[in-house]
Amino acid sequence: MEYFLENPDHLWYLIAGISFVIELSIMGLSGPLLFFAIASLTTGILVTIGFVEGWQSEIFTVGILTAVIAAILWKPLKSLQNSKGKTDNSSDMVGLTVLASTEITVTAGTIRYSGIDWQARLAEDANGQSISAESQCSIVAITGNIMLVKAL
Repeated sequence: MEYFLENPDHLWYLIAGISFVIELSIMGLSGPLLFFAIASLTTGILVTIGFVEGWQSEIFTVGILTAVIAAILWKPLKSLQNSKGKTDNSSDMVGLTVLASTEITVTAGTIRYSGIDWQARLAEDANGQSISAESQCSIVAITGNIMLVKAL
């Protein structure tokens, strides 16, 4: 403990490292602890170069930096988390003509291919028209295990 009293910058590096590990392993990059970890790392650097001295100043600096970093990074990280899943256009199934086994809408439906019923929904460029059961449709993309289709 005396080591950290003599080297407060190392304490901030340790706090930043522990915060990063907890954020990445337990919280899954959700945000608040990430901002604190970046602020702790920055404070450690400022203490190392002699810009901040004294534990009161260090704690104040961490608080201010956490707020500033959160204000700067909140929207970009939020939009990154909310981005839609990537569609896969590389599958062998893309481009196939298949039979709709149930009505396919923007939110749900199924297609029949190779003796298996696959989850499906209308592709974004399908103009919102539903595809009735037993109609032909074409697979245009795959998102996860859901086939995106459009009417022929």
